[in-house]
Amino acid sequence: MSCRPLVLLLWLVPACAPVVAPAGPPVRDARIADGAILAADGARLALEVWPAETEPRAAIVALHGFNDYRMAFALAAEAWRKEGVETYAYDQRGFGESDIAGLWAGTETLAGDARAAVGLVAARRPGVPVFLLGDSMGGAVAAVAVVNDPPPGLAGAILVAPAVWGLDTLPWSHRALLWLAAHAAPGAKLSAGGLDLAPSDNIGMLRALGRDPLVLKDARADATLGLVRLMDDGLSAAGATELPVLVVYGARDEIVPPEPVARFVAGLDGPVRVAVYPDGCHMALRDLRRDIPIRDIARFVLDPAAPLPSNRETPAGGLLAAVAAFRQGAGERNRCAAAPGVAEMPHPVPSERTDF
Repeated sequence: MSCRPLVLLLWLVPACAPVVAPAGPPVRDARIADGAILAADGARLALEVWPAETEPRAAIVALHGFNDYRMAFALAAEAWRKEGVETYAYDQRGFGESDIAGLWAGTETLAGDARAAVGLVAARRPGVPVFLLGDSMGGAVAAVAVVNDPPPGLAGAILVAPAVWGLDTLPWSHRALLWLAAHAAPGAKLSAGGLDLAPSDNIGMLRALGRDPLVLKDARADATLGLVRLMDDGLSAAGATELPVLVVYGARDEIVPPEPVARFVAGLDGPVRVAVYPDGCHMALRDLRRDIPIRDIARFVLDPAAPLPSNRETPAGGLLAAVAAFRQGAGERNRCAAAPGVAEMPHPVPSERTDF
C-alpha cells in the first residue's frame, strides 16, 4: 500500500487550522435585557426564563448540551416553576441563535459566560440561592466553571450526564483521526447519524428535535475537537469544592459511559451526591421517566441536604456498581430503544418575550 496519500495529508495539515471564536475584549457591562444575556464583549446570548409561580425560592442557570439550545430545559423548567424554582437557560456561544452558530468558542469562553450568567441572576434575585445546572456538554462547562473557581453568589451545581470523557479515555486511533480531520478539513461536517446509539427513549421528542431548525444536525470537525478538549478539561476540573454538587446519571446512558463519570466523581472532594436512575437514558430531563430526576433536582436546590424523593441516591464511590447492578437486572431493557405506542409530545418553542 502506498503511503503517498498519508504524506500528502500530513503536508496539507499546516495549511489549515481549527477555527475558534472566543469572546472578545469587554466593551460594556454584561446584563440581562431584550430577551438575552448581553455579554461584556457585545455578544447576544438568547435567553429563556421560566418564572416561579410563587415568590422564587431558588433559581437555576441551565447550560444545554452539544448542538442543542436553551429550549432543552422547557419540560423540566415548567415543573420546577410550580415548586417555586426559577430557570434561566441561554444559548451558549456557537449554538441556537448565536451569531457564531456552528463555530467553537473554546472552554474558557463558555465557562466565563456561565460564571457571568450566575452573577447576573444572583444580582437579579438577591437572597435567592442560585444553582448552575449543566446537561451533557453543559455539565463539562459547569464543572470547569464551578469546581475550582466558583462565581460569587453560586449556591451549588447539578451535573446531568456530564460529558467529562477525557482524551486519555478515547482510543488513540480516534484521537488521531479527529486531530487530522480538524486540522486538514476543519469545516468538514461530522454527524452521529450512522451510530447505533439512542440518546433517549422519548421518540416523539427526538423527532421534534430533528425538525427544529435551531438544533444543529451535524458539527464541524474543529468544533468536535473542541468538544473533546472541553470534556477533557471537565474531567481534569475535578478537585476540592465547598459547594454542594448533585450528579445525575441514567443507567441506560449510551452516549457518556459511566467510567469517566465515576472517575470525575472520585476526584471531587466536598459535599457531592450521586443519583443513578435505572430507567434513565442520556437525556434524563427529557426521557419518558423524566419526572423522577426533575423532582429530585427540585428538592436538591430547595434543600441540598434533604433526602431525594426517588431514593435513587448512591454513595459517591458506588456509581459504577449501581449502574452494573441495574444493567444486569434489566436484560433486554438495557438499550434506550423506541418505546412502542409512545405519542409524540408537543414540541416547546421559544417564547417571544423580551421583558426579562
